Formats: sequence, structure tokens, C-alpha cells
Amino acid sequence: MMTQTNNRAVPHSSSLFKFNVRDAGTLIGLLIIIVTFSFLSPVFFTVPNLLNILQQSSINALIALGMTLVIISGGIDLSVGPTAALSAVLGATLMVAGVPVPLAVMATLGIGAICGIFSGTLIAYAGLQPFIVTLGGLSLFRAIALIYTGGSPIFGIPMEFRSIINSTLLGVPTPIVIVAVIALVLWTVMNKTPLGEYILAIGGNEEAARVAGVPVKRTKVTVYIISGVLASLASLILIGRLGAAEPTIGNLWELDAIAAAAIGGASLMGGKGSVFGTIIGVIILGALRNGLTLLNIQAFYQLLATGLIIIIAMLIDRATRGK
Repeated sequence: MMTQTNNRAVPHSSSLFKFNVRDAGTLIGLLIIIVTFSFLSPVFFTVPNLLNILQQSSINALIALGMTLVIISGGIDLSVGPTAALSAVLGATLMVAGVPVPLAVMATLGIGAICGIFSGTLIAYAGLQPFIVTLGGLSLFRAIALIYTGGSPIFGIPMEFRSIINSTLLGVPTPIVIVAVIALVLWTVMNKTPLGEYILAIGGNEEAARVAGVPVKRTKVTVYIISGVLASLASLILIGRLGAAEPTIGNLWELDAIAAAAIGGASLMGGKGSVFGTIIGVIILGALRNGLTLLNIQAFYQLLATGLIIIIAMLIDRATRGK
């Protein structure tokens, strides 16, 4: 456990990642949405549709999980969408060129890691602001993807790879299984390893964490690497489903990820967040959009509802913190 420094204790991760009142409130909100749409649409609360919601939410879930770790550390990553686009087109190029699928997948994830190293290094070692660095990365990575492809999609993703992404495990689509495994791994990291404690400590009080011996710079780079790798993994799921990689994919993914993390209880000031809460936040957004689509509600109103939920979530978070 971290010690108390400068009259402010560096928090222990287990105290913030247990199932708490904030998580319970988020879960109740999800249940209200499910019950409401179940009455309004007979199709909503069926196994195929529920699996469809989870599958459609899998990409946002991966992005949001990486974003949650970054937010807890006190940062932000606006470049996840372009990171996914760059990873997708380069990974697709390797697959189409005949590179074995496992090697192509590893290379794609490596591209995301490189993007994370780029942003994390500038933030941790050059002392630049996360917002500015990742905003620059947003333009830089997108531009590289567009220049590399000439703005054209890459077709011909091998069926060997597509069949994996579009398969099921015991009736559960593979993307859902992937998200479940990643969420479990990250939950374990945040609750059972020093890295999770370091991430929380840095977000709570960076100077106190540094004095307490936390490897602040290395930890910051690590969370951006995780965010980049998960963005690349999300891109692999997308190109596996579409059969093509476009340099324009990932547009506004960062906003959906931030929204899911915020709904799940992550504080944009850092030092607070929950893997469980983020997953529930992702499902809330997915269920809301699915339900409104089933009711033939225009996308404009779906956007309105999403914005209202985010604001309400922030008000609830402020109230539960007693501020």
C-alpha cells in the first residue's frame, strides 16, 4: 500500500475498484433502460438482440477500457480512433500480402503499441499536456493512414481471419468473448498488481506518488501503450467483420469511449474509475441506441439521449462524492 505523503494519502486501488454505490447506481440505470425498452419493443429483450447489443458494443468496450486506464492516471487519449485506422490499414496490408494471420495480428497490435509509446513518451518524458499530444496524434495518425492508402479502402481480408472474428464460442460471438477476457485481465491488473495501484496513485496525486517511489513516467507510458493496443484490437474486430480496412474508420471513437468511462464513474480529474463501471457504461450506450433504433427514433434524438445520460451521470458522480 502507498504511504501518506504531503498530508495526502495516495489511495489504494482496492478501495475504488470494488462494487460500490456508484457502480450500483450505474447498474440500476442499465436495468431501467432494459425494462423500459422491453415494454416498448417485444424484440428488445430477446437473446439474439441482447447478443447483438453486446457484439455491437464490443469495439467501444475495448476502446473505453483502454481509455479508462488513461483517465484514471489523470490523462486523456484523443488519438484512439486514428490509431485504430492506422493499425487496420497496415494490418490489412500484411494479411492481403500473404503474411500469416498470427504474425499480421501481432504486427497490428504492435502498431498500436508504437502509437501509445509515441504519445506516452511525449507526455511522460517531455512534460507535454495529454490533451495536446493526443490531439496532435489524432491528426498525425489519421494523416499517415490516409496518405498510405491514398484514401482508398483495402479489400481482400483473408477468410481465415474473418472466420475467427465471426465465429462463436458456446453460442457467444467471439468479439464478446474477447472483451470479457480483456476486461477480466484489466480488472486483475487494477486490483491485484502494483501497476494498478501505481495508475490510481498517479491520478490521485502525481507528486505524492513520485515521492512515494511510484515509477510515474514508466507507468504513464504503459497506460498509453495499453490504450493503443486495445485500439488496434478493436480495429481487428472491425475489419474482420467488414472484410475491408478503411483509413477513415474510428471517427469519434474517442468520444464514445470517454462517454462510456464517464457514465461508468471515471473522473476526468483522474484517480477514480472502474473496469466494471466502464463495461456497464458501454452496455448502457449500446442498449440505448439499439432500443431507440428498434422504435424507429431518428439518430438526432439518439444523440440527444446520449448527451443527457452523460450529463446526468456526471451529476450523480458529483453528488455521490459529496461535492
